[in-house]
Amino acid sequence: MTSTRRAPARGGGTDTAERTPAAAPRTDSGGGQHSFVGTGTLVRLALRRDRLMVPIWLGVLFLLTIMSSLSVKDLFGSAASRDQLAGSAGATPATVAMYGPSWDVGTLGGLSTWKMNTMGTVLLGLLSIFVVTRHTRGDEEPGRLELIRAGVAGRYSALTAGVLVALLTNVVSIPLVGLGLMAGSVGAGPSFGYALALALVGFVFTGLAALTAQLTESSRAANGIAAAVLAVAFLLRALGDTTSQISWLDWLSPMGWLVRFRAFAPQPHWWLLAPPVVALLALLVVGYLLAGRRDLGAGLLPARLGRPAASRILSGPFGLAWRLHRGTLLGWSVGFAVLGGALGSVSNGLDDFAASKGVRDMLRALGGQQALVDSYLSFCMALAALVVAVYLIQSLLRMRSEETAYRAEPVLATPVARLRWAASHITVATLGGTWLLMLMGLFAGLGRGGDDVGHQIGRLLGAALAQLPAALVLAGITIALIGLLPRWSVAAWGLLGLFVAIGQFGDLLKLDQRVRDVSPFTHTPTVLGGTVTATPLIVLALVAIALTALGLVGLRRRDIGAA
Repeated sequence: MTSTRRAPARGGGTDTAERTPAAAPRTDSGGGQHSFVGTGTLVRLALRRDRLMVPIWLGVLFLLTIMSSLSVKDLFGSAASRDQLAGSAGATPATVAMYGPSWDVGTLGGLSTWKMNTMGTVLLGLLSIFVVTRHTRGDEEPGRLELIRAGVAGRYSALTAGVLVALLTNVVSIPLVGLGLMAGSVGAGPSFGYALALALVGFVFTGLAALTAQLTESSRAANGIAAAVLAVAFLLRALGDTTSQISWLDWLSPMGWLVRFRAFAPQPHWWLLAPPVVALLALLVVGYLLAGRRDLGAGLLPARLGRPAASRILSGPFGLAWRLHRGTLLGWSVGFAVLGGALGSVSNGLDDFAASKGVRDMLRALGGQQALVDSYLSFCMALAALVVAVYLIQSLLRMRSEETAYRAEPVLATPVARLRWAASHITVATLGGTWLLMLMGLFAGLGRGGDDVGHQIGRLLGAALAQLPAALVLAGITIALIGLLPRWSVAAWGLLGLFVAIGQFGDLLKLDQRVRDVSPFTHTPTVLGGTVTATPLIVLALVAIALTALGLVGLRRRDIGAA
């Protein structure tokens, strides 16, 4: 066997191989301990990046909790008043569908958390989804994760960091919710028990986001799939609680687990804390298995191949904006169609509710059965306005993400002007929000049905579209933040949470009318069973236009990609 001598290095007697440091072991292969190396560093980076978003969301959750507990203590301090509430409003299908059964409304804690069952779950669920997706698929899509993985970072480090930060966020919510409930003279044990159950529901959606981040190549699609599952969870809980024949659907929803936990009952169902933990572990196992079997940058769901040549619609910024937003709009459209049909169908159950003599007397005092139905349907349209505001904020923040991902610069390097580029996103988002409200009115009318289904569709379409100007004010605020304070653009979510808090607890807290008027949703006239005036709608539209113009002026003057 012939040996091969290494040639000496030029200019010295040291071998080149001896002077070359050993190569670091690869960290992106299969399994093993190296697959998680760098997780701690990525956790610290994620915490720094989320230092604005997470505190804002948790602050809104704490504000909602403490306002709810203090208002209940002030207005329903006696057991008799709470029992009366549970026997009237708490028994209507509308409130049960929205907030859950009124089993424990007779207690201070049960009444304080009645609305938190839905609102708290949505807040923590969406926050968990956004955090996980942001630090996984959100970094992978523009190529940042590839640069991180090129260094000393393992295959599972980014996923683990995102999951850990989301779980930590839910853990931090426990003392916030617990202390917020205790402010209303609720016992510490039940308060923190409820806070723990709520956080565990957030754990479920953390695991769900870890799974959906492996399915698609787009962070928006991953968020959309997870948010759709959240909407289905609400729908399953609402249908199970309002329809005795399919009450078992309640057990399929994490929201149903929270409601049935009954933290303020004499004997809480502590065993219901186990299903969220099992669901989290199962979702994480599947998510990690999928993460280890796909290529970086790819998703498990195959991307559809494009045409050999771009269509003419992509020759301008409006076509590009439509291409970027159409998938998200499709998902939202399906959700609105299902939600509208379900809420419209629930209104038919009000006829059965009005059958008892006591309820008939109450309805007679309120203006009759039709007044109850109109009140419920008006509530559904107001709920749709809040959800459309969420869609508008999410869609318009796409402009900011296009900047930070350096995809806006190549477009603006062409003859496309800044205002034209921004107008394309604004137009698509505005038309999308209008379309969603139309779907809500159409399918709510179909769900209501009856012999005069055409009349019902017309009434509910008008009631739904009347909500558009208020939602557009949130769109204007988002555009103004993007143009003037791009670094604080995510504060639009916090302002939406503030408006929701004013709308939900303004009456209970007896807030001054000037405080209530801060929320644009306060000014929307009641179309169903009320007197409609165009003045507030015109004023809201003008405010939205002024905020949009202000944002566009700022966008035109500042640097693209500036913080």
